[in-house]
Amino acid sequence: MSSIETVGIVGAGQMGSGIAHVSANAGYKVLLYDLSSDRIEKGIATINGNMARQVSGGKLSEADRQASMARISAAPALADLAAADLVIEAATEDESVKRKIYAQLCPVLNPEAVLATNTSSISITRLASATDRAERFIGIHFMNPVPIMKLVELVRGIATEAETFEIAKDYVRNLGKVTTVSEDFPAFIVNRILLPMINEAIYTLYEGVGTVEAIDTAMKLGANHPMGPLQLADFIGLDTCLSIMQVLHEGLSDTKYRPCPLLVKYVEAGWLGRKSGRGFYDYRGETPVPTR
Repeated sequence: MSSIETVGIVGAGQMGSGIAHVSANAGYKVLLYDLSSDRIEKGIATINGNMARQVSGGKLSEADRQASMARISAAPALADLAAADLVIEAATEDESVKRKIYAQLCPVLNPEAVLATNTSSISITRLASATDRAERFIGIHFMNPVPIMKLVELVRGIATEAETFEIAKDYVRNLGKVTTVSEDFPAFIVNRILLPMINEAIYTLYEGVGTVEAIDTAMKLGANHPMGPLQLADFIGLDTCLSIMQVLHEGLSDTKYRPCPLLVKYVEAGWLGRKSGRGFYDYRGETPVPTR
């Protein structure tokens, strides 16, 4: 198989719907799967709303929006992904969840189909071992928000074939995005650098060096970051931040990657950031208010 026509996506959340969005805009047929029809419908509605914003911003014509939306179909069951040439798993950042998906997904896939994961930190080699196609398995890590961010990390496992890598690279190029290639080490390139910075910002808060507002203002104006590290953590999701730090800590066995106890406490409280309404900021009012 040298070309991709139909892309299957497992997970209709923020990342999955974003990948569906850019794939449809690039001319691919898209099959979107999630555990319930409600989640799929919500994902498709999100895509429609985001494309409508692109139209109003002059980045997409109304005719192209309609054509792109027509390329997206709901896949109520994993078996509906049998027609896909490339399937991208965009489930939660939990290895056990991903392994369960592969166990159910692989038997229904076309034997020639490429299977990819959007994991932001977990070993591609280890995930590939849970499939029936380690040679046709690869990491395609999109950045959030997918329609806006230009970078995609490509990560080969130890068994990933050159053809699989080239297929993934061509797909990403057709999306109009730029690839960077990472070796299969915990958290790859972007999160290997970004998450320890965020974790250190949380330690800075935990130790009373500065308030939430002071830390974010310092990094926005002092380091010219578009978003403060605590604001960014809320945007990513504190549960995802914690998962990545745990992968780094366990995978590299270095105490400098130890998750900050305050990050653990927030996750235990269910304060996961924007998606739950509270994190380092409280989003339940008209404007976000620091929670510490």
